[in-house]
Amino acid sequence: MGLQNWQALVHDPVMVKSLWLSLLLTGLGLVIQTPLSILIGTWAAGPQRNRAILSAIYFVPLLLSAAAISVLWRALLDPNFGVPAQATWLFGDGNLFGSRSGAIAVLAFVGTWQFTPFHTLIYQGAARAVPQVLYQAAQIDGAGRVRQFFAITLPQARNAAITSMILMVVGGLTTFDTVLILTQGGPGTDTTITAYYMYQKAFKAFDYGTGSAIALVLVVVATLVSTIVVRVSGYDKMRSDLEGV
Repeated sequence: MGLQNWQALVHDPVMVKSLWLSLLLTGLGLVIQTPLSILIGTWAAGPQRNRAILSAIYFVPLLLSAAAISVLWRALLDPNFGVPAQATWLFGDGNLFGSRSGAIAVLAFVGTWQFTPFHTLIYQGAARAVPQVLYQAAQIDGAGRVRQFFAITLPQARNAAITSMILMVVGGLTTFDTVLILTQGGPGTDTTITAYYMYQKAFKAFDYGTGSAIALVLVVVATLVSTIVVRVSGYDKMRSDLEGV
């Protein structure tokens, strides 16, 4: 991993594009998965009828590997035999993988379907840890369920939210197998994220120096973004009465 490898990366338009694309998909994951996970996790923590059964069905994606999920959705979204081919009134020509926007939308959707249940578990645990006395006091003061959610549940789940978002950032920036199976970085290089570009350079072009440089860039970017999330949220200033226990 010499100086020429770094110079090549700086002037490589595909590398720059892959970084922006990785950040875009990570941002989409944060924006879509966070509110879904909070709402479903809070609901799953309640005493609703059949909640356990519905939650078990919802958590099925957690039992599958990323490769299995990618193969499943690749078959379901196949432009010739999949659902889009049978619903051209909704999907146009049926080839979601043929355009940049369509391919990115597929990656964002599959990522949401796969990982939202995991983050839901985090928020479900956070919601169940909220002392019931807070809700009882709020009911006495006349606060409704919506008011209780924003005034009690969300603030109490702050630590869980930061943990979940950091996991989303790291997971989003290091996503690889989904792109490998679903889009292979296409069309063209429109879905060539940084992790997949590292794979292409190191294991397809056998340019291990450039591949190592890309891996290092990915580690630095993931660390910086995670640090920004921690500092902006104020998580680094939080203290717990249970530290060390």
